[in-house]
Amino acid sequence: MREPTIARNYAEALLVLAQKANDIEGWGHTLDALASAIKSDATLRTFLESPKVDAKAKSALVGKALASQFPASFVHFLQAVIKRGRQNLIAGIAVEYATLVDTAVGRVHASVTLAREADDAERARISATLSKALGKTVVPHVVVDPTILGGVIVRVGDHVRDGSVKRRLAILRQRMVHGAR
Repeated sequence: MREPTIARNYAEALLVLAQKANDIEGWGHTLDALASAIKSDATLRTFLESPKVDAKAKSALVGKALASQFPASFVHFLQAVIKRGRQNLIAGIAVEYATLVDTAVGRVHASVTLAREADDAERARISATLSKALGKTVVPHVVVDPTILGGVIVRVGDHVRDGSVKRRLAILRQRMVHGAR
């Protein structure tokens, strides 16, 4: 199996556990924090990746370190991941888990390109408008690109809606050139 598929399978299992605990968002934040800690802490990363430390020892240490801070089911899940030698997939599991949570709660992420920076009120308006249009909660990720001159470009998954001034001018130019013949 390829790593993304394996990470997805683990994420699905974790989602089931989180749903039983009635805390899918909280477990996602916890998993993200753990993945960030592994990425940023060289000592932790080296410990988890070291072939010199057997999986049982890694699992026991993780259990002792996290048992008082996290739900037992979450800790057991991590220990299972480590015992199977999949600790290098924790970051991938976190990404897949976030995608599953988004689907479960009806949330989508949209790339929104604007010609200028948007203030909080404008971001809220964009989110509300897109949420109403798509029938889901939309989390806008705003990108500033002054070359679009104005308007907005929205990307949700593979779908793109280009309402930029640059595109409108290009269409107008094309109509004028082809209409002049």
